[in-house]
Amino acid sequence: MAHLTVDIGGSPGIDCRGFCQYCYFKKLKKEENPEPFGCKYCLPFVKGCEYCTDGVREKYGGFKPLREVADDILANLQMMDGDLEKITISGGGDPSCYPEFKDLMEILSSMDVPIHIGYTSGKGFDSVDIADFMVENGLSEISFTVFASDPALRAEYMKDPTPEVSLEVFKRLCSKIDVYAAAVVLPGVNDGEVLEETCRWLDECGAKGLILMRFANRTDQGLILGNAPIIENQRLHTVREFAEMVAGLNSRYKLKINGTPLGDPDIGSPFAILGEPDLLEKLPRVEAYATIITGSIAARPIQKILDACGNRSWVYGTNKEIACLITIDDLKEVDLSKIGTTVIIPGRAFVHEKEAVEVLSADGVSRTVIRGPDMLTADAETSMGMDKNGVLQMEMDGFAELIRIINMNGEKYPDIT
Repeated sequence: MAHLTVDIGGSPGIDCRGFCQYCYFKKLKKEENPEPFGCKYCLPFVKGCEYCTDGVREKYGGFKPLREVADDILANLQMMDGDLEKITISGGGDPSCYPEFKDLMEILSSMDVPIHIGYTSGKGFDSVDIADFMVENGLSEISFTVFASDPALRAEYMKDPTPEVSLEVFKRLCSKIDVYAAAVVLPGVNDGEVLEETCRWLDECGAKGLILMRFANRTDQGLILGNAPIIENQRLHTVREFAEMVAGLNSRYKLKINGTPLGDPDIGSPFAILGEPDLLEKLPRVEAYATIITGSIAARPIQKILDACGNRSWVYGTNKEIACLITIDDLKEVDLSKIGTTVIIPGRAFVHEKEAVEVLSADGVSRTVIRGPDMLTADAETSMGMDKNGVLQMEMDGFAELIRIINMNGEKYPDIT
């Protein structure tokens, strides 16, 4: 079965009727030639590629013309193996604001397969009739940012010119297809009783789930583009506060409520495998040692899982909370006296291996740096559409690969027999 992704292009803040107040792309410096971060897609001896230079900044032109999108669709279909199973509309801009959105939907509906919209703010929906049109043309699932069920808050913080219409479109879609809501949570704005009322409304509408996103306002929380803070003097949730809030809400409402960075209360992820001793026994045994560098949130659970597999090495948590947003600046802060000669960095970290070797060998100790698996667990956005068995299988696969990398590249335990 094949999956077609339709990229309509566009840029945040430009092709979405303006920045939401909390948008992570606000206050981004307009650089002609931005410094690349480095990443897994870069060539071994060249730091920088399209992904870690422009892609991460979503530095694109405007929406693609419909003809260009159609040509891309045709080219991708010709390269596919198997029957087309699903179509997902995505882009740097908001699909609801795409000028030729109706024409695009009609083209895609002719393929007679389910259509998903991976993200929309709904700010481009100015007529409630668009809900029926999308369903009639094959839309089967949508992820829709609501922020709050209060239209006044939506207007103020999302800059939605027609908030009542957007919320009514959301409600109509819920009665016909699978709708997942999303909301960035700003303490003192849309949390507390406002969030409770939003959850009650979502339950009444029939939404399948709600993904709550803890607002990030600092570099250590993931703002790596030099644009922190997004909102001056905005109070923030700690990771623990946020996780407890998510778990409490999920227990009180019918719809599934997940949080990012933590967690999925129904499944127990991230790192649900910690509650499955039989599965931990099935993982390969650790036969070598290395230093695993990761984010501050994942460090302790990764250490526990490796310890259960016979590990005697060290998982080093950086100040950066999210592992895949680690940059070379985070590696420069690593205490080199606490790491070994073989270092494994997150697969998706924004770091070039050659530069990482230089930084992590700055104390005169020659170190080998290896990129680990892309994912060791499912984040809340991924697990929202998964069952527990699927998440556990993902974790089994990720940790089996990590242990394989440790055993292949790490220092062997001394033979004490």
